Amino acid sequence: MPSVFGYDVGEVVETPADLRRLYNAPSRFVGNKVIDHIDELAARFIAQTALVFLSTQRPDGQIDVSPRGDPPGFLKVLGPSLLALPDRLGNNRVDAFENIVRNPQVGLICVIPGHRDTLRISGEARLVRDDGLADMLSVSGKAPQTVLLIKVNRLLSHCPKAFVRGGVWSEDKWPDTSEVPTLAEMMRVHGSLSDSIADLEALVSNDGKERLY
Repeated sequence: MPSVFGYDVGEVVETPADLRRLYNAPSRFVGNKVIDHIDELAARFIAQTALVFLSTQRPDGQIDVSPRGDPPGFLKVLGPSLLALPDRLGNNRVDAFENIVRNPQVGLICVIPGHRDTLRISGEARLVRDDGLADMLSVSGKAPQTVLLIKVNRLLSHCPKAFVRGGVWSEDKWPDTSEVPTLAEMMRVHGSLSDSIADLEALVSNDGKERLY
């Protein structure tokens, strides 16, 4: 019996041929849906996007994924294959940006609140500073320090099944989160901090109110 990461399994799927033995070929409805630019339909979707998951690759090959959110339309279409993503105040770890300056390949999943379909984008990115872009992407007079320019190489729509199965937009299906650890609790344990939970909770709360932009 093969073992994967120390866990015994019945079979390891290792090749494209293995995959096609298990999964049927995609239907004609989805087989050809990848495009290499931002068409009018994609632009309309992006205009309402309020949440983006940005994936980047670390020098050691590991993948980082981070959320980016703002009022709908914050991900700006600058041209047929060009997007601008503003950076807002964060924790200054700049994990994604450190990855991008070494390896520009990125992936995005665009999410519209209350909408079950998503949009997948992959391409290459560059981190820039530009007064014109900063003004364009300002919120309440607060300009981003940097902007991520993303050249779109692949773009495709994604079906709603994940959001339907997870009940993401259905409040009656949301889980009880009373036992979920808070950010402050995880910071204290994972970061080996001596600060009290109360102090860390206050820090997190203030950061979420005073340092959005």
